[in-house]
This record gives sequence, structure tokens and C-alpha cells, in this order.
Amino acid sequence: MQHYWGPNKRIAAVRKPEDLRAALSIEWPVVFLLIGDLFTADQYVSEAKRAGKKVFLHVDFIAGLGGDPIVIKYIAERVKPTGIISTKSHFVKHAKKNGLLAIQRLFIIDTSALDQGIHNIRQSEPDAIEIMPGLLSRVITELRDSIPTPVIAGGLIKTQAEIETALQAGAAAVSMGDRRLWS
Repeated sequence: MQHYWGPNKRIAAVRKPEDLRAALSIEWPVVFLLIGDLFTADQYVSEAKRAGKKVFLHVDFIAGLGGDPIVIKYIAERVKPTGIISTKSHFVKHAKKNGLLAIQRLFIIDTSALDQGIHNIRQSEPDAIEIMPGLLSRVITELRDSIPTPVIAGGLIKTQAEIETALQAGAAAVSMGDRRLWS
């Protein structure tokens, strides 16, 4: 999966509909969509795909979908993103069964969360992991050394130096929602 985010290793994380066009106008090959609902998700994905982007839909944020695994089959067959992002291990497993790439998002708030995250990753076998917040360089290194899955750092990224720190720690890519960092 490493080849998806390209050589600059940056990913635009779109949190507002008005930011989508800006994300589609930059040369980065991957977009994380954290917007939409049951009626608009397919429109956003289609627009991003027309712009030549690989699209990962954060299914936990899509209003109207619910928590039933059938949601993933619907996403795979009707919305057709490159893959999904979710904190839910069962969504990750179902995404892979339905031919989608899957990124599992982890919130690392303490050692217990890190240990539980490693356990969940081993169970769900995502294609990549996005850790939050992305400023945790020691945790990036620890995950990279513990599991063969690429790590994407995201959350609270505000400066170019923070991007570089995450990449130097071993992150395969860095996602950011701050438009100022997209140019």
C-alpha cells in the first residue's frame, strides 16, 4: 500500500466540504474524506476519483450509515472508494473481504491504548494504521518496529517540522487537515 501516497508522503484529510476542491487541486495522490453522509459520500468520492485521487472514506464519520457490517458492502459496491478508514476492527475486516483497502485509526492516549491497539491490529490486519495524534514520534517508531503494517501519522499536525518529525520517526505518510500545509 505504500505506493499510494507517493514520494512526498503527504495526505490531505478533508474535514469540510469547502476544502475538497483545494485537496483535489494539489498533486498529492491520496485524499482522506472525513465528510459526507448517506446521500453525499458517493458524490465526494466520485469527484475525487475524477481528479485522479485514491480516496479513503472515513466510514465512522459518514452520517446515516450505522454500525452494521453491511454498511461496508454498501460502500464497496455503491460508493466505490479506494478504501476505508475506521476505528472499528470489524469494519476493517469487512472492508478487506469486500475488496477495499483498510486503514485502522488508533487513538493512542496511554500505554493501555497502545497495547490494545497492537492487539486489534494483529486481529484485523489492516493495510495501514493511522495513529492519533500524529505527533507521537516515539510511538510511531514503536509501532513500526512491532508490526509490519505501514503507519500513517495524523491529528494535531500544524507545522512542516511536525510532518518531518513524524516521517523521520518512521511514519509511511502523514495526513493533515490544515489547508495551509497542503501547498
